[in-house]
Order: sequence, then structure tokens, then C-alpha cells
Amino acid sequence: MSNTTDRSHPRMRALARTLAAVLVLGAAACGRIGAAENAVLVPPPTVDETASAATSEKAVLAGGCFWGVQGVFQHVRGVRKVIAGYAGGDRSTAQYGTVSSGTTGHAESVKITFDPAEVSYGQILQIAFSVVLDPTQLNRQGNDIGTQYRSVVFYADDGQKRIAEQYIRQLDQSHAFARPIVTRVDPLKGFYAAEDYHQDFLIHHPDNSYIAFVDMPKVDNFERTFPQLYSARPVTAHN
Repeated sequence: MSNTTDRSHPRMRALARTLAAVLVLGAAACGRIGAAENAVLVPPPTVDETASAATSEKAVLAGGCFWGVQGVFQHVRGVRKVIAGYAGGDRSTAQYGTVSSGTTGHAESVKITFDPAEVSYGQILQIAFSVVLDPTQLNRQGNDIGTQYRSVVFYADDGQKRIAEQYIRQLDQSHAFARPIVTRVDPLKGFYAAEDYHQDFLIHHPDNSYIAFVDMPKVDNFERTFPQLYSARPVTAHN
């Protein structure tokens, strides 16, 4: 008779690998714990998308560890789904261990599915620049250092490109930040979902030290700064 609790069993080996990955994530996945960033409420974009009959749109953004980026946008009214993943590199290197080397071209990213009748693409960017990321930090966010933590707006079409580029010019010209914005605006060539244990990490692990000290303050800043867009009930990656 086979022993299904034997660690050599394929299912048990897979479970062990997943549990081991989760246990080390708090210390290694998103670098060292640093001071939480303050919110910088920036004005809305003067150029935004026009009204349309579309009921669903997608935005792909990168801004440091995807746990916190996903966690904030899961609380935005009008957002239907947020998936953590990788963008900027090839499908063949879209695995966490490889991306963490900083040599793949990927950035830890999120894909946001939203209803443009409830929240616009420009508002998505305003939230990102106000409470999610510091757009003046090059190839890093706080203590998370490397090209995989760079801030990027990955545009899906010319309309998104125009809005993102004009918005960055607007914020730079108005000196919304003390330093120039270095956030890139790049074409979206592919988005690859991250491993299951990364999805909804903030929801599932609110007591994780990195989440508690770095990412939960971003959610709190969002609720305080954009109360009209805040939803207390978060969506998930599997909505």
C-alpha cells in the first residue's frame, strides 16, 4: 500500500515547494522593509479618455513590488480584477525566481481590468502616481532595488500612450514632485500572470511584516486621499 503522506509523492513535493516559497516571501520577495512612503496627491490629468460604450478596459502598470500595487487597485471602485504578473520581457523568463535576477527585462507588474464608466484610465494613473509609487525613483521603489522594480506604464494602444505621456509632462511642468519623473511609458508586448502564491498576497497575508509596514499604508493613503474611489471590499485576481 502506498503512503500518500510520503514526501516523495508528487503532490506532496509540489505542496512542499509552494509552502516553502510562501514562508520565504516575507523576507525575500520584495527586498528589505523600509519606511512607508507618504501620499503625494497630484492633480488629475488634463487629457483623459473620452466617453465610450466600452464596459471593460485594461491597464498594465509597474511600480515596485506587485503585492502593494495589486493591493491598492483591488480597492478601487470600478475595478473588476487585478492580476499580479510580469511585463517587459519574454514569456520564457516570466518566473519569479528568474525575474528577481533583474536581468530578464521584466518588471513586477499588475493588469487591471476596469469599467471606464466608473473610473477612467487617467484616474488609474493619478492613483498610481499619488499613492502607489514614487515616479522619481529610477530602477527601484524604496528598499526594493533593481530593474524589476522600475515604474512603467505599459500602454495597450495609442490612446493610452497619449494620455500617459501627456500626464507625465503635465506633472513635470507643474513640479508636482521635487525631482523629475523617470517612469517609463512603453508598449505592452505581453503580460504574464505571476505564480498563484503571489496573487492576492496582501489580502491573504495582512500580518506579513512587509505588507504591514510597506503596503498597508498605501491602501490607507488611498482610502484617505481618494475616498470617492475607495471600495472597502476588494476584488481579487480570480473575480
